[in-house]
Amino acid sequence: MPVIGTFTAAKDGYAGSIRTLMLNGRVRIVPNERKSSPEAPDFRVLLDSSEIGAAWKKTKKDSGKSFLKLRLDDPAWPQPVWGVLLETPGDGLIRLVWRRTNRPDV
Repeated sequence: MPVIGTFTAAKDGYAGSIRTLMLNGRVRIVPNERKSSPEAPDFRVLLDSSEIGAAWKKTKKDSGKSFLKLRLDDPAWPQPVWGVLLETPGDGLIRLVWRRTNRPDV
């Protein structure tokens, strides 16, 4: 799977790093305190003080496990990138796995 980031759970969200060909840095995923509707993102994705994306809480239908679906964007990219945070049993890391798609149903 194409992993572009690793995270750990933090007090108010997640902390880690993302590394792509054009993006390399420490990232925080923090609760969206300005959520104004049920469809609004649950989290904001921040690189330093810049917002580079958003995340929504989702639940797997088959297992009932929860995960985050992320949408990352950058003016230099031809289109946004969608990904999910997946926890790997045993090592305590949460990996950001990405795929490029025109549909937001990751």
